[in-house]
Amino acid sequence: MTYITMSKKELDRYQIISRLLRKEINTVKASELLDLGLRQIKRLKKAVKLLGPKALVHKSRGKQGNHRLPDSEHKQIIHLLKDKYADFGPTLASEKLRELHDIDRDAKTIRLIMIDEGLWKPKIKKQSEHRSWRQRRACFGEMQQFDGSYHNWFEDRAPKCCLLAAVDDATGRITYARFAQNEGVIDVFTFWMGYLRHLGKPRSIYLDKFSTYKMNSKFAQENHELKTQFERALQDLHIEPITAHSPEAKGRIENIFGTLQDRLVKELRLAGISTIEEANLFLEGKFLREYNEKFSVLPVQPANLHQRLTAKEQTQLPAIFSRQYTRTVQNDFTISFNNQWYQLTDDQSVTVAKQDRITVEEHLDGTVKFRLRGKYLNYRIIPKRIPKKAQPWVLAAVANP
Repeated sequence: MTYITMSKKELDRYQIISRLLRKEINTVKASELLDLGLRQIKRLKKAVKLLGPKALVHKSRGKQGNHRLPDSEHKQIIHLLKDKYADFGPTLASEKLRELHDIDRDAKTIRLIMIDEGLWKPKIKKQSEHRSWRQRRACFGEMQQFDGSYHNWFEDRAPKCCLLAAVDDATGRITYARFAQNEGVIDVFTFWMGYLRHLGKPRSIYLDKFSTYKMNSKFAQENHELKTQFERALQDLHIEPITAHSPEAKGRIENIFGTLQDRLVKELRLAGISTIEEANLFLEGKFLREYNEKFSVLPVQPANLHQRLTAKEQTQLPAIFSRQYTRTVQNDFTISFNNQWYQLTDDQSVTVAKQDRITVEEHLDGTVKFRLRGKYLNYRIIPKRIPKKAQPWVLAAVANP
């Protein structure tokens, strides 16, 4: 006895055509029931009368597909996936197979192989709270989303560090990215000095409420003139800071960090990179260009709203991106800063009076400068002062070193 495997659709067709052959229904009714043309119904009727049910079975059933992978290539792909790319996603794995092993198969094919071999589990999307989608800005440079991501970027080859990145809102392009030790003021200032020299000033920067970017205390919220060092620097450059109230509000850069924690980690591993310096060269030389070619989109309008730094701004940049504090000139024209005393000299480009409030600039290279009414003051460092109530043996030791 021969068994024929039929799908539900094929079985339904066979039952209708059988009724037609037994003259229980006519050709018009069969056409209506199967939603087929009259000519096709007549062809099926003739085929079933001649061959029986197998006339309705697809001719390729049970045969190997024309596009089926050759066994040797299939085995090679499995070996490479398990040996080199076991923790890669299907898309990145397919790119590396094409780039490094000359195996040109689409991500869907690689995905099916990885699922069969237990290397990939299909992701099930969970229903989440509804959020309104925010439309992208229209122009490149209109707004940059900026954030830092702490992660084991070098896996077990080096300690955890922070990737600072700016993403253009209009295009999704990573405009600038640098590895740093942390998301503190010095590393953030260094990042934005590099950004501005490379691309110019964006119209605005979208930030979270991390302490480097915004004062979050109740007192600071009630006194709007209080600003962080970063807010003050943006004000000096006439760049608008925009504060996000949740991680979801900065969804584009958060999603990009998720992608980078998958792709970039593996690229650094394949390149044998394990230091921040090497990783930054890798970002500049190859990775960001290739990433942006794959994932960035065209802006709604072609204008680039970055403003190039003027010559004056170029000169002032180290001062703008310095940590700034206020100190008072003492009656003997000395200034105390960071447990060190400084003596203002007689030759100054601006008149200095006792009790003047001056600005102290602590530059990224460690130098300290004093500024009053836009002019820098001359000074010399005073050796540590002897306490007034020092013990006699201390005074003797100082007098006879």
